[in-house]
Amino acid sequence: MAGWLTRTRALPVTVLILGAASLLTDISGDMIYPLLPSFLSDSLGASAWALGLIEGAAEATAAGFKIASGIWTDRVGERKPLLLFGYSLSGVIRPMMGLAHSWPVVLALRMSDRVGKGLRGSPRDALIADVTAPEQRGAAYGVHQAMDHAGAVAGPLIASALLGWTTIGVRGVFLLAAIPGVLVVVLLWRGVREPETHKPRRPAGEPLFLPYSQWPVPLRRMLLAVVLFALGNSADAFLLLRVHDAGVPLAWTAVLWAAHHVVKMLANYVGGNLSDRVGRRPMMLCGWAVYAAVYLGFALVHSVQGTVALFLAYGLYYGMCEPSEKAWIADLAPPERRGAAFGVWQAAVGLGALPASLLFGALWTLAGPAAAFTTGAALAAVAAILLLRVPPAGAAA
Repeated sequence: MAGWLTRTRALPVTVLILGAASLLTDISGDMIYPLLPSFLSDSLGASAWALGLIEGAAEATAAGFKIASGIWTDRVGERKPLLLFGYSLSGVIRPMMGLAHSWPVVLALRMSDRVGKGLRGSPRDALIADVTAPEQRGAAYGVHQAMDHAGAVAGPLIASALLGWTTIGVRGVFLLAAIPGVLVVVLLWRGVREPETHKPRRPAGEPLFLPYSQWPVPLRRMLLAVVLFALGNSADAFLLLRVHDAGVPLAWTAVLWAAHHVVKMLANYVGGNLSDRVGRRPMMLCGWAVYAAVYLGFALVHSVQGTVALFLAYGLYYGMCEPSEKAWIADLAPPERRGAAFGVWQAAVGLGALPASLLFGALWTLAGPAAAFTTGAALAAVAAILLLRVPPAGAAA
């Protein structure tokens, strides 16, 4: 562990600043989002259909802008402008939900917030690769994701404390979420420096977006496996529903969610470092194996203790795969196409979430939860077979 701490201190300052920005952004976002469903229902009279429309439209908006921002950042060879604009937009828009008096206003605000997320994601991931040596990329993405999940732990706890110890109410919590959002913009403006001597840029004369057939074969195979896996990766809400059905009290669900993010935070730090040592593909295969085992467990286990243990173990899958997946894309993508590669990957995974959740929900309704979870595990196994066809890239892959 001491060696890993040394490797963390050796990471570029830009990586740590981007991690701190994600931490603050998640604090701001998770002060709001866990409270948003009840706010929409109780305060604004929104139906479950309206909630589904809001979340579906928000994620679809983010997916489209992830591709656009990736292409743009490759074209101009700069990452920071879109980073600043994306974080600033979300920081301004998100707290305004505290002023909303109808659910269509929340819909517009959520879509605008997701525009900010879509604009910043691809340039941020590409910038981490730009400033980090290939043999450190796993550690860099692991630290970044760990700090991101730390914010997801802190945000709901801060919101809970404000609601329990003050009289500001839900709307007041939403408005106070602007504070970490402002800090993010100041941090990025003052702290992020792009590498002046190496700004990957699209060669003159090449089209803005290469057809899929012209992407490197290893990258295409890797993305195909990831997309197939995403089709079996349903929303985490189904896991929470399974936990609830097993008998976990609703009051403890938020605590379990926070504990799940603690596991993800620690697992990302360890998993990112391990991917630099043992390789990206072995870590992803191990992560998908954990995912399949957890899903099979949810199909077979019905006790409270068992489902809680499985839900916490589910965080290990994220820790093994999140940093390894990003580092592998950075390894496989040409530097001048790195932003577009991250954009396509993020958009594909995001868009795959809708059919995945629809399929999972249909199987749950028609054949029961065991059939749904077993199908998810089977798709993970097939995706792992495809992943075996992806050749390693470089010494760290």
